[in-house]
Amino acid sequence: MFIRSCILFLSLLLTAGPIWAEEVKDHAGRLVNVPDSPGRVVSLAPSITEMVFAVGCGGLLVGVTQFSNYPQEAQKIPSVGSYVSLDIEKIVSLNPDLCIAVKDGNPIGVVRRLEELGIPVYALDPRDLASVMNTIKEIGSLLGAEDKAKRVVEDMEERLAEVDKKLSDISRRPGVFFQIGINPIISAGSDTFIHELITRAGGKNLSGEYKGYPKFSTEEVLALAPEIIIVTSMNRQNAFRRVVKEWKQWKNLPAAANDRIYLVNSDLVDRPSPRLVKGLEELAGLIHPGRFNETGRN
Repeated sequence: MFIRSCILFLSLLLTAGPIWAEEVKDHAGRLVNVPDSPGRVVSLAPSITEMVFAVGCGGLLVGVTQFSNYPQEAQKIPSVGSYVSLDIEKIVSLNPDLCIAVKDGNPIGVVRRLEELGIPVYALDPRDLASVMNTIKEIGSLLGAEDKAKRVVEDMEERLAEVDKKLSDISRRPGVFFQIGINPIISAGSDTFIHELITRAGGKNLSGEYKGYPKFSTEEVLALAPEIIIVTSMNRQNAFRRVVKEWKQWKNLPAAANDRIYLVNSDLVDRPSPRLVKGLEELAGLIHPGRFNETGRN
């Protein structure tokens, strides 16, 4: 305990006192003293890491959380634990002058402890595509990258408009079952990014009558008779490929009969980052094939 206290104390001594800007209110409604020009930033979620890189400020990051895997350079930055299990001692040892957190996910006790140690923590809470774009602008403002953030958002808006244009005359919405968990089977309800993407991509989310992430039995999924099944892959890609094969065995299932069972990268559809647009483009191409060419964008 004595050694840990010494490390924390010395780390704080080594942190030069920045020039503070006026207090700003974060998405949790807290007033936070944010440095005028943050030079050492710790991201407390993979989505934050992506947004910081997107606005051209990846070089400011001295710490990120587990699964911060995009872009590739992020994997070289020291880890401070997972976003739900943060290593306070590691964070402090990195001498950050700003931590950027997510309102729902990062433990409030850790946030309070960091603030007690003199490290400002700014919490963000994007809930849909519109608020993701606003959050990107906000990060640009926090890090002095307003122009780059504006360009990122403009690109997102153009791509969203292009998807909307290509789907403006669709005559029907195929029923989509989106699977994000294996055992039990877990899908995505109406208050998720996935629901918004399915709907905007011209599909009908068959789990849309639920909130959050509802559980289903195999029999319940079969009863829904989805025309399309989309399975997300995370680290266990082989396991999720087996799920795709298992669904294909049900020949009376419309999605299986028409060979419309797909595997997609989970990071593109449930991580609030600029890549949500890429996820939308991919889903739209799967739900309404023929209307979209491969963009090759990231």
